[in-house]
Formats: sequence, structure tokens, C-alpha cells
Amino acid sequence: MAAPDPLEGMSVFAAVVDAESFTGAARQLRLSKGAVSVQIQKLEDRLGVRLLNRTTRRLSLTDEGRAFYEHCRRILDEAREAVDALDSLGAVPRGVLRINAPMSFGILHLGPAVAEFMHEYPEVVIDMTLNDRQIDVVEEGFDMAIRIARLPDSSLIARRLAPCRRVVMASPEYWDKHGRPSHPSDLKDHDALIYDYLPEPDTWTFKGPEGRFSVTVSGRLRANNGEVLLNAAKRGIGVDLAPTFFCCGEIQSGELEVALTDYEDDPISVYAVYPHRRHLSPRVRAFVDFLADRFGENPYWDQ
Repeated sequence: MAAPDPLEGMSVFAAVVDAESFTGAARQLRLSKGAVSVQIQKLEDRLGVRLLNRTTRRLSLTDEGRAFYEHCRRILDEAREAVDALDSLGAVPRGVLRINAPMSFGILHLGPAVAEFMHEYPEVVIDMTLNDRQIDVVEEGFDMAIRIARLPDSSLIARRLAPCRRVVMASPEYWDKHGRPSHPSDLKDHDALIYDYLPEPDTWTFKGPEGRFSVTVSGRLRANNGEVLLNAAKRGIGVDLAPTFFCCGEIQSGELEVALTDYEDDPISVYAVYPHRRHLSPRVRAFVDFLADRFGENPYWDQ
């Protein structure tokens, strides 16, 4: 009978810890919850210690489990680097590419790009997760992530894929009823639609003829999802500050009209970020290059 593969048990254990549940780990690994439970039990039996405290409500690490997890994470990262180094020798992109991206950008722009990329690279398998939470790329086992920010996490390598221009906009009916601002300071008298995932959601910063200017905004609706705010803007609820990649269709159709065109929002960019590794896998390199060519310094959504 073949001896159990220690890396397999480590991988399952690390996935359970990262997901904080057997169900989440099973979903990530594409295994049944029962299979995950069996792997953990085998690992604990082999080591002769309990790694996890299990209750009906939550999992927690034992002291032994915490120490073992730190070793597992380092070993799994090194094993992954070894595979990436071997892959790079052949220079053919292949294998699983795990990507994380913000929800709206992922649906509108990354999804279509992924489909086109997969036609060009048939040996690459894509595992894409969309959410607006800023994940830990290394700890959660992603190869790369898309970040829309001023300056990405310095612990990661970042490659700029495109500028991200944001505009102040509202429905024509809203502007007719409340008037258009002529200066950013006028926004304090308007109902702002506030995106809660920004670092300072109540402060909107602009550059104009007099330099940088920040205004504290307020409003009756705040949310952690841009689509909720965009729909509210279309219905005349308030003024939205949103990226053009998200609202270009509504602006072109006239559903939303842009104000303060003499002022620029504090600039941000679309980045691909990925961990520091001695050997960048061909699949990551190929995908990042593909996105940079597809989006570029004059992205199609601004044309």
C-alpha cells in the first residue's frame, strides 16, 4: 500500500485554515466536505496530535496546529515555486491560474478578457474569484489579483494595466432639480452616493486650476457595492463618484451626465499584483502581458 502523500494532507489542512471551515476548503479544492474531513483526520492520526478544535459553530487552531500551519504554508509555497520554476523551463503557459478581482471590474472587463485568453492558451485552467474585499494574495493562495488603487501593497509586485478615471455624475432629472456643482465644494450641498470600500469614503479629492481640493460629502445611501450606487444614481437618488470603466455605457446613453469636467478625481489605476517569487510562472506572465495589451494607457472604456 502506497504511503500517503504528505503534501496532499498539508494542502487540505492549509485550505481549511485559510477558509476557516471544512465547507469553504471543500469548495476551493473541489472536493466533498467528507473527503476534506477524512484528509484532516488522517493527518492528525499520522502526526499523533489534534490540529483543529471543532465545535458546531467554528474551527480554531490548537497550539500544535498553529505551529504546523506555519510550516505547511512555507513548504507549500516552496513546492509551488519549484513547480513554477519547472514550468518556466518549457515556457508554455499551462496549469491552474487562480485570480481574484473586484466584482464589477471582473464581470464587465476581466471576464471577457479571460475567455479570450483561454482561446489563446488552451492548457491554462482559470479559477477566478470575484469580490470587493481586499484579499491576502499569498495567504489565500492566489497567483495574482486585480487591484484598483492609488498604490498597491508594497509587499507585492504590481504592474499597471490601465489608468482608472473617476467622474462625478447624476441623472439629468437630479441635476435639473438640484442644480449642477461648479466647484467640488458645492458637493457638500448634494446627496452623495458613498462607496464604503474606499479608504476614506466620505472624502472626495480633486485636482483643478487651484490645485488639490478635498470635500467631505454626505448622503442618504452608502453601500459596499458600486452597482447599487450606480442604479440609485440612474433613479435620481444622488450624485455618484464612479470609475468610467463601470459607467461608460450610461454616460454614452445619456442616462447619467458628468459634472465638474474641469476637475479630475484623485487618480487611481488598475494593477495586476502578484507575490514576489524567484520564478514567475509562464501562465501568470502571459496573462499579465495579455491584460496590459488589452487595456493599456488609453483603455477602450474611455474611448
